[in-house]
Amino acid sequence: MSAAEGAPFRVLAEGLELTVRATPRGGRDALDGIGADAAGRAFWQLRVRVAPEGGAANRAVITLVAGLLGVAPRDIRLVSGETARVKRLQIDGNGPDLAARARAAADSLTRTG
Repeated sequence: MSAAEGAPFRVLAEGLELTVRATPRGGRDALDGIGADAAGRAFWQLRVRVAPEGGAANRAVITLVAGLLGVAPRDIRLVSGETARVKRLQIDGNGPDLAARARAAADSLTRTG
C-alpha cells in the first residue's frame, strides 16, 4: 500500500519511507493516529514533549518512531522536513517487515483508543 492509497508509508528496496506530522511541545511523546493533508496524503500524527529548538524535536521524533517500530534510532534518517511539521523519514531494514510493524502500531490505536 502506498501513501497515496491511505498508508503513511511506502516500502523501499532498502527499508521504509514514513511520513509524519509532528507537534512539538505536545505534552507527551506519542503516536496519536493517522491523518491526511488536503491532497489526501496520509501521515502519522505524532506529538513530542520537546520544543523545536536545535533539532531536539527531530531527534525526539526519530526516537519515538524507533520505539514504535522496534528499530535503533541510528537506522532512521530525516529525508525532508527538517524545520517543517510534516517530515519524511527513511527507516533502514526489511521494508515489508517494517510496513507490518507500522500497520500494527497504527492498528493498536484503534483497538485501545
